[in-house]
Amino acid sequence: MPSYEDKIKELENLISNTKYNKSTQHAIGLYKAQLAKLKEKEESRGKGKGKTEGYAVRKTGDGTVLLLGFPSVGKSTLLNAITNANSEIGAYDFTTLKCIPGLMEYKFAKIQVLDVPGVVRGAASGRGRGKEVLAVMRNADLALVIIDASSPGQYDTLMKEVNESGIRLNEHRPHVRITKTAKDGINIGKTCRLPMLDDETIKTILKTFRINNANVLIRETITDDQLIDCIEDNKKYLPAITVLNKIDMISKEEADKIKSKIPIDISISAKNADHLDELRELIFEKLNFIRLYMKEPRKPADMKEPMIMFRDSTTYDLCNKLHRDFVDKFKFVRIWGPSAKFPGQRLTTLKHAFKDKDIVELHIR
Repeated sequence: MPSYEDKIKELENLISNTKYNKSTQHAIGLYKAQLAKLKEKEESRGKGKGKTEGYAVRKTGDGTVLLLGFPSVGKSTLLNAITNANSEIGAYDFTTLKCIPGLMEYKFAKIQVLDVPGVVRGAASGRGRGKEVLAVMRNADLALVIIDASSPGQYDTLMKEVNESGIRLNEHRPHVRITKTAKDGINIGKTCRLPMLDDETIKTILKTFRINNANVLIRETITDDQLIDCIEDNKKYLPAITVLNKIDMISKEEADKIKSKIPIDISISAKNADHLDELRELIFEKLNFIRLYMKEPRKPADMKEPMIMFRDSTTYDLCNKLHRDFVDKFKFVRIWGPSAKFPGQRLTTLKHAFKDKDIVELHIR
């Protein structure tokens, strides 16, 4: 009897060897759904096979950034250059064998940066401590994908490992709502065209996951892979910055050639500290921070050192960050600034979303 691994390999071959067109759309969608189900079963079986050592990393600061890349791409050198960490550096593979945190302070934000062991081929299936590395990534707020300028081919392999681990970089969860019902089959509503997905394929994919009765509302153009992601609903959507490191080792022409094939956001030399200020600024922007200026009653606001929060943070998030008891003891908040309808607006809700440069006066029982 074929093993899960054999069945998975067979389906992967079917998908890669079947040319996509209108007539094969349905078959490919079915293969992908079956493949996702098999991988789910294989992972469930693996969870019961003994204890897996992981990295116990306590999140600190205003946001967490993970350095992701193959061994010896310069992650440790970069960590030491932009933070207060002291990560071991060596010109050979697998120097970093544990998770090393550092703290980057920039524009009053305290940003935790994590250096983890380099990812290798097969990381998503557990090779080279890969599962532990990718599990830490799920708890990060931003990924720095580090590519060695002398080995740009690493990018595609790295993206494959990340994708297979259930992490979606620089993507958002598609606007798809699936509501299971007791009867009446599968009803599909769409507010857009779906050139790569017909109704028959949608129903086949849903039924593969044993969803036979449901109302499905699709509000944006999606692929069969994205539909499967929405059905499984266990993916991590994470912003990322792709960094080309060691540009001091190649010519400008070689760097331009790499950029024409890979979506590089910034090119640096961690060793020579080239373009690190630009990288710090890009990290700050990509984390989507806002600045809140705190004010005590009958006193002027502290306009020198802001409270750093994520965009769309609410009064609840602010209370929770200041002290775990503040949510229960919350009375009201007064706000001056972009999110207030008028200066000093008084609100008793914990659901108010702040905007950058708001002045906030929090009242606690």
